[in-house]
Amino acid sequence: MDKRQKAIEIFLAGVESVKPDNLIKRYVSINKNTLQIEEITFDLSVVENIYVVGAGKASAAMAQALEVILESRITGGHIITKYEHSLPLRFIGITEAGHPVPDENGIRGTEQILSIVNTAGKDDLVICLISGGGSALLADVPEGCTLDDLKVLNNVLLKIGADITEMNCIRKHLSRVKGGLLAKAAFPARVVSLILSDVIGDPLDVIASGPTAPDPTTFADAISTLRKFKIENGIPVQILKVLQDGFEKKRQETLKESDEVLLRTINLIIGTNKLALKTAKQKAESFGYESQIVTDRIDGDVTDAANLIIETVKRVKEGKTNKKSCLLFAGEPTVKVKGKGLGGRNQHLALLAAKSLKDLPGITILSGGTDGSDGPTDAAGAVVDSFTSKNASTLNLDIEQYISNCDSYHFFEQEGGLIKIGPTQTNVMDLIVVLVE
Repeated sequence: MDKRQKAIEIFLAGVESVKPDNLIKRYVSINKNTLQIEEITFDLSVVENIYVVGAGKASAAMAQALEVILESRITGGHIITKYEHSLPLRFIGITEAGHPVPDENGIRGTEQILSIVNTAGKDDLVICLISGGGSALLADVPEGCTLDDLKVLNNVLLKIGADITEMNCIRKHLSRVKGGLLAKAAFPARVVSLILSDVIGDPLDVIASGPTAPDPTTFADAISTLRKFKIENGIPVQILKVLQDGFEKKRQETLKESDEVLLRTINLIIGTNKLALKTAKQKAESFGYESQIVTDRIDGDVTDAANLIIETVKRVKEGKTNKKSCLLFAGEPTVKVKGKGLGGRNQHLALLAAKSLKDLPGITILSGGTDGSDGPTDAAGAVVDSFTSKNASTLNLDIEQYISNCDSYHFFEQEGGLIKIGPTQTNVMDLIVVLVE
């Protein structure tokens, strides 16, 4: 097995460990008439209805795993997932919708979820399945705005290099379901959210814009974010008006820590990139690599992330014995999109790294999204080594040109470094595998 294939196998092992069917079984079980979710127990003889709702790239797989356990005890429910991420469900409805930009299907699916939770009473249990992608998929339009307004906003946010916390601060304040408001809609029912984290540090209020979590941010914070990136004039005036109305207390704020709703709401994180890293480390060791988890918090500009990885590789290579090493990184850097190319942050990071590997033989770097999709492409990411630059020269591919045009996909499509694994039905950010020999 060559080094590129080994890097792929290590990456896939990490992804497999955070698949929803494994995680749901670990956290949810039934014994006679008792439902156990982690350390919380529910006497099903006094639970009138169980509703299951949710949104995210992993929500279909989460719902399918939950149906195996609860079966016909589920009264009803609805989840929203990304296009081509559906799975067969028996008791829970499903909508495929737009991601990363919301669309009409997301609006319809969200209305169905709201209609379900609005009927829930104090003797009912609402299980909410949340994973990455939920911010775009759980979509609703604020009064006075249109879906096109939201699309314009999301497109702007995706291109300016804002991190997920900043993006979701704005999204939460334009919604009736984000920022804890889904839990508020379900009140007085009991709400238990099972959450797969795709955000560094696993903040409940940021993952999928925290539909069942208290939100520490305000309308003022959302406006400050717009000003920070100087995009007030680049987004629809109707969006600005909603945020300004909220700042002037003319609109409902997001759910805060003191709200009584939280007395009947429990949020449980069931999967993170730490588990993926741990499993990837074990797989690398099975291949004979001395393995190290460097960080689970890669963030900031993708260029800085690539430089950090290369500098770490150089230090390891300089002080290395004759042992093979595997360095593991995880997180979610950002890209400020320029040009009119096609790609994603993982492919862009790999292409940046490829420049530096020209004079660093024996290094293989794979950067991939654990959800199986990187940006608006059908690739999870890309794998590079010292031969990438040489191969590019042979094919007359100018790496610098592809970088400046943010066109990494078309580079790797010709060079051969794309990693295509299809939807993985999970999402715990990006996983970067570095093999040093």
